[in-house]
Amino acid sequence: MQLPVVYQKAKEQVIKIWTTLQPLLTIHVGLASSATALILLEQCGKNKGYRERDACGFHPEGACCVLDGPEKIESAINMKALWKNISVEGIDIIFSRDAGRYVCDYTYYASLYYGNGRAAFIHVPPLSKSVTADLLGKALQTIILAMLAQC
Repeated sequence: MQLPVVYQKAKEQVIKIWTTLQPLLTIHVGLASSATALILLEQCGKNKGYRERDACGFHPEGACCVLDGPEKIESAINMKALWKNISVEGIDIIFSRDAGRYVCDYTYYASLYYGNGRAAFIHVPPLSKSVTADLLGKALQTIILAMLAQC
């Protein structure tokens, strides 16, 4: 499912995923346009600090995802262990604890909140000559299979 780069609409879709589909794990993939040949495994989502405007020119009320929600929520997936034990030829994988305080982090936090920590977020680089769709697809497949093994 493709989510819009709009805080409120993305949050509504996340809530819909958790209430209607009730998955065991939700894995979000977002574009890190500044990254080249890097995949970032995000460990946690942050609740506050969303001051940058989204694609429609809005930002969340109080720069917050969930009023009275915890400051941060950790994924049930141990991204650090995943990062230490996985490698994909042709692309670097990095462990991260800051998904960036934009719609990606906002979406991740909402998914962690409504899914009781059963969410994961992977930031990927844009496609290029060095990062082809085939390479990125194989990397994501390897990472997701390792996440499922943790479940």
